[in-house]
Amino acid sequence: MTADTAPTKPSASSAEPAAPSTSTSVTARQVWLRTRGVLLAVLLLVVAAIALAATRSGEQHGRLDPRSADRYGSRAVAELLKDEGISVRVVTTLRDATAATGPDTTLLVTAPNLLTSHQQKTLHAATAGTTGRTVLLGPASASLRRLAPGVDARSSVPVVARPAACALPEARRAGPVETGGVRYDANGLDADACYPTAGLPSVLLLRQPAAAETVLLGSPDFLYNERLAHQGNASLALQLLGSRSHLVWYLPSLTDPSAAGGAADDESTSPGDASDEGSSFLELIPSGWLWGTLQLAVAAGLAAIWRARRLGPLVVESLPVAIRASESTEGRARLSRKANARDRAAASLRHAARIRLASRVGVSPHEAHSSSVLLPALSARLGPAPNSRQSLLFGPAPSDDRALVLLADQLDSLEREVRTS
Repeated sequence: MTADTAPTKPSASSAEPAAPSTSTSVTARQVWLRTRGVLLAVLLLVVAAIALAATRSGEQHGRLDPRSADRYGSRAVAELLKDEGISVRVVTTLRDATAATGPDTTLLVTAPNLLTSHQQKTLHAATAGTTGRTVLLGPASASLRRLAPGVDARSSVPVVARPAACALPEARRAGPVETGGVRYDANGLDADACYPTAGLPSVLLLRQPAAAETVLLGSPDFLYNERLAHQGNASLALQLLGSRSHLVWYLPSLTDPSAAGGAADDESTSPGDASDEGSSFLELIPSGWLWGTLQLAVAAGLAAIWRARRLGPLVVESLPVAIRASESTEGRARLSRKANARDRAAASLRHAARIRLASRVGVSPHEAHSSSVLLPALSARLGPAPNSRQSLLFGPAPSDDRALVLLADQLDSLEREVRTS
């Protein structure tokens, strides 16, 4: 056989095909060598995940949480309020939030858009009859219809330092504050509109007939730990949240049992209400996830460019050393076995065998791969046996490695028969 042939063949003198010098079965050591890189990478990922979970398993809380000391937490403003004698209580259920309302209480709702319509109606009914204050962070149009009827939400603006530009004493004392986000249109209601952009405010204080107050904040950014020391952020935060002796910090939770209680009310809403309920899917995704996904996409693109093949023809280079044909044959056989490319190996064996047989029976190389020409020439030389030669020279790919070795042995035997005839 030539250097094109794939697997190493057994000796022709043996009656049964013997195992080749390079075994076709995969040993445990070979499996370990092939998979150790992947197993090591998985192990490193697991160790890194455990280490990260261990380092972050302390007092870690979410965004706008008064217990969180990270950049997007609100522990700084909560501690300042406590220093002023204001009690700060964190609740995560609607039942606790409504039970705590009263004339001496400020209720801060950090995510009013996450509440169901049933929860929003219940919250508005509980706060409308008191003389306390309710602060809503970034409510959208659908939430305003139930929490602040008569107010409309307009397009958002960037969060930058803006002057108060209103008569509200808290805003005038605070001065410029980093505000923005959603803007509001009070539509003629009794309200103080502060920090406007293009005539629409991002801070709106509504005065209800029962002396209750509702404060709408278009953006909660000035309550973050990282922004509290900027401009008049701390002054405005302390005045809006510290006007009563008690502050209830409501962090809505998706596991709140009251969320399931309003399923029937949600289904009965009109199609027009359902179309703009809450925020869009992209708005609900934290910005960190979006930036992370973008970075992964860029990294994947760069990796694809790095691993892509060069365009154009291959460059021919001289080998630094001479390689024997037997070594080349064994190397190709190992590659074919590693890739389980029995079809390609069998095709290479048959192609080379047909070329050599054609030269001995008087068939041109161009017609060597035509069964209608090569098989009759072999029959004229060796006698009739069309079915076995048809399957041997033009049959399907072997089903396993043993059948591939047997095919190579049978092709070798056929060539010896033609040579000796």
